[in-house]
Amino acid sequence: MLALLLAVIVFAVVLGILVPLLRAGPAGPDASSFDQAVYRDQLRELERDRTRGVLNEAEAAAARLEIQRRLLAAAAAPSGRAVRGGASPIAAVVIALSIAGGSVGLYLRLGAPSVPDMPFASRKIDAPPVGGQALAALKQRTEAEPSNPEAWLRYARAAADTDQWAESATALERAIRLGQSDPETLTAFGEMLTLASGGTVPPAARTAFAAALVKDPTIEAARYYMALAEGQDGDPAKAMAQLQALLADLPADAPARATIVQRIAEAAKAAGLPVPALPEGKPAAPGPDAAAMAAASQMPEADRQAMVRGMVTQLASKMETDPSNLDGWLRLGRAYGVLGDTDKAADAYERAVMLKPDDAGILQQAAQAMLANQSATAPVPARAVAVLRRMEALTPGQPAVLWYLGLAAAQKGDAAAARGFWTRLLAVLPAGGEEAKSIQAALEALKGK
Repeated sequence: MLALLLAVIVFAVVLGILVPLLRAGPAGPDASSFDQAVYRDQLRELERDRTRGVLNEAEAAAARLEIQRRLLAAAAAPSGRAVRGGASPIAAVVIALSIAGGSVGLYLRLGAPSVPDMPFASRKIDAPPVGGQALAALKQRTEAEPSNPEAWLRYARAAADTDQWAESATALERAIRLGQSDPETLTAFGEMLTLASGGTVPPAARTAFAAALVKDPTIEAARYYMALAEGQDGDPAKAMAQLQALLADLPADAPARATIVQRIAEAAKAAGLPVPALPEGKPAAPGPDAAAMAAASQMPEADRQAMVRGMVTQLASKMETDPSNLDGWLRLGRAYGVLGDTDKAADAYERAVMLKPDDAGILQQAAQAMLANQSATAPVPARAVAVLRRMEALTPGQPAVLWYLGLAAAQKGDAAAARGFWTRLLAVLPAGGEEAKSIQAALEALKGK
């Protein structure tokens, strides 16, 4: 019976290989169609990350713009010719004999047909869940570097991606104790505690949200959860007032508005009050809408580039008349970055930093724009150094920040300062890795200076 079963399996495998070889296959999809499908999946995954709070609005918007740019490029790429597989009877015979003969030979040599099978119920299966190996690797990294806040943050993000809210909260708490107490991390910690509690805001989460709002009163997620906490404490009227204030501060096209409107209706019902008039919110930042993007995807490359540049120029003109529009400056910076105009992108981000100087996410975007295409031998721009120093003050210990600050100090001849930055950087890098070796070589070059 076993031999017959094995023969049927071998025949099915061989048949699946022979059929395509004995007849010409249909044309497959071109590469651009595959690329577009990948980018659409990335957009959906990005929305899920933003909804869970893994990314803030600025990070999500920046990533979304880059993915959309690639999607447009893929849609505009010329389709390759369809490739058809030709029939090959000789190859089919050779492969069939090789599979059949090889499988029989291997089984006779390695198999044990006389040994009875182990019942499935008696087997012990200890397979990790999907993504478990990567999560376990990050966990090992935290155990190997328990004083590295970046390792704990990476582990926290990975645990959140697999809906392990309590595990993520524990990792975020460790990062906060190690000095990673920026408003975004505090907010993420409170959110993980809330999700782990089934949506109820526990006291520790409220403390985290309050601390985040002391440092940055504009953080939307912290304000949202603090309003929910008021409702859970039996004060729906206060919760409704706080949610209305949050709604008024959001752009008119913000995706979060729908959820907040629903919460306001629930609070009004709990308080026995009619649903109040809802604030319209801030005007949406100017820029291309979905219809314009769809139209651009159908244009030839030269026409599309001209259209995009025209829209960016229009946005830049509007920003000069509305210089306090933070979202507009961020959008303009991203648009210039897509066009490859790094100087103008840096200028736009610099204006955004002036409006919100203590926002770590905006500072990071500004630094990336100012250091775009920066070579190791080129002087680090002075305005980039100023942004990097502010980042170091807000969220100390970021590897890229330590590297560039050390490089800037070395370029100015301040070997002591460069050595200090790079020594701290070396301490947070994996020992023996290529990055650590490069930093060690840079420190060796500073000796005697």
